[in-house]
Amino acid sequence: MKDIDIARSVTPKKINEITSKLNIPEEFIEQYGKYKAKIENKYINEIKNREDGKLILVTSINPTPLGEGKTTISIGLADALRKIEKKSILALREPSLGPVFGIKGGATGGGYAQIIPMEDINLHFTGDIHAITSANNLLSAMIDNHLYFGNKLRLKKITWKRCVDLNDRALRKIQIGLSNEKRAVPREDGFDISVASEIMAIFCLATDLDDLKRRLGNIIIGYDEDDMPVFAKDLKAEGAMTVLLKDAFNPNIVQTLEGTPAIVHGGPFANIAHGCNSIVATKMALKLGDYVVTEAGFGADLGAEKFLDIKCRVTGLKPDAVVCVATIKALKYHGGQEISDIQNENLECLEKGIENLLKHIDNITNVFKLPVVVGINRYVQDTENEINLLEQKLAEKEIKLSLVDAWAKGEEGAIDLANKVVEIAGEKTSLEYAYSLNESVEDKIRNVAQKIYGASNVEFSDDAKREIERIEKLGYGKYPVCIAKNQYSLSDDPKNLECKEPFTIHVRDIILKNGAELIVAMAGNIFTMPGLPEVPSAEKIDLDDFENIVGLF
Repeated sequence: MKDIDIARSVTPKKINEITSKLNIPEEFIEQYGKYKAKIENKYINEIKNREDGKLILVTSINPTPLGEGKTTISIGLADALRKIEKKSILALREPSLGPVFGIKGGATGGGYAQIIPMEDINLHFTGDIHAITSANNLLSAMIDNHLYFGNKLRLKKITWKRCVDLNDRALRKIQIGLSNEKRAVPREDGFDISVASEIMAIFCLATDLDDLKRRLGNIIIGYDEDDMPVFAKDLKAEGAMTVLLKDAFNPNIVQTLEGTPAIVHGGPFANIAHGCNSIVATKMALKLGDYVVTEAGFGADLGAEKFLDIKCRVTGLKPDAVVCVATIKALKYHGGQEISDIQNENLECLEKGIENLLKHIDNITNVFKLPVVVGINRYVQDTENEINLLEQKLAEKEIKLSLVDAWAKGEEGAIDLANKVVEIAGEKTSLEYAYSLNESVEDKIRNVAQKIYGASNVEFSDDAKREIERIEKLGYGKYPVCIAKNQYSLSDDPKNLECKEPFTIHVRDIILKNGAELIVAMAGNIFTMPGLPEVPSAEKIDLDDFENIVGLF
């Protein structure tokens, strides 16, 4: 059965049953139909004195283009924790329409480990990403309106971009103001995908509405004739932007196929943004569950590093355990096996590819000092020889391993993983970071590139050096760094999968996200507006004769 058929084969509980299970009073719940709701953010004040549950971070090795099943394992793990009588809850990101209609498809898990209603969550859901898009583009409209009426702020260089939540490479660079109106100001502009916008980062890093408004006001929209920053608050835009985001800022609650509560909120990409769900969602989940399973996007070099170096720094949180997801097919892919041949047994490529997994494990245990278990998302084509080799290699390193069949068996397929997570989550942890905020911007980037990626060197373009100089001169150099890099390799070259030879990370641009309080480093040939593949998933999505969605996976 396809994922969408499996999702429809289960009769979900009404969402008020799920919220009642968490003892959330009805006055704090706003229902969006029968199976979705929002929890008013002010409810956190009612439960702020409760003890936090244990935080379980799910990450992975560098993935193949189709992903390795982090969300599937996250969902299966949360369900299995409930099965072994632990009060668990999920805290996940919202899917972006870009991948849904692009190459990856949906992001609600798969098989018998899904969050539902999967069609709604993968498409418009409760409208959060649309609200983020509107707030972003309202600011753009106010900037160009300001130029139209005389430019009293003396804007000379505008750095703010528009956004849309679709993969549309044609919008990476555009010309606007071409209406030939007398006061129209033609200029070059461009679009980011909404999940890479600074508004999305702010939305996920803000701790409450006041902090959201403060951060929105601090967005740098460009620089004036004296090369000084101009802020969104100079346009008096932050109030209206906050109004557009007010309802979206309330976390969404849905459920898994097994009825486990899932808070799904915020959705920044991990290769071009910080890749974690909202702080308000995570904090609320920690007050509602004894075990909170959350996920950081793409490989541990991207999502997990940013979760730990950025999100944990902002919140003071630290994971009690980490699950590093891998598939045998991805390990073979990183060992040199062609993607077209990935179904076939190849022990030589598997052994080489295990090095990618070991690097991520080393980062988690020796850089960040956290306990980890490897969760293998098992496929039917995985052979006993391949499984035995993987078990042997990890046993030699004394690394815990669990074979997970959550896709095929739901909660029953992740019970071994759940037991191992409970075991290591009982250990004492003391999170360490990959760098200090007091280091220079260049040194922070070098630390991530050399410690986490394994790079031998970092090269900065002249443009990047000039922007770093400006950032440090303006006093913003103490922000964390968020490196935008391809997800397929530890290097910035997506074709360099094995990373056998010494490699250099090439930083071509630096972008100050002052509202998000981040410094973004653009490494290699990475874009903040992705493109569609030659055959996008959109071609398969349609309505059948009964007006049911088909082709969504």
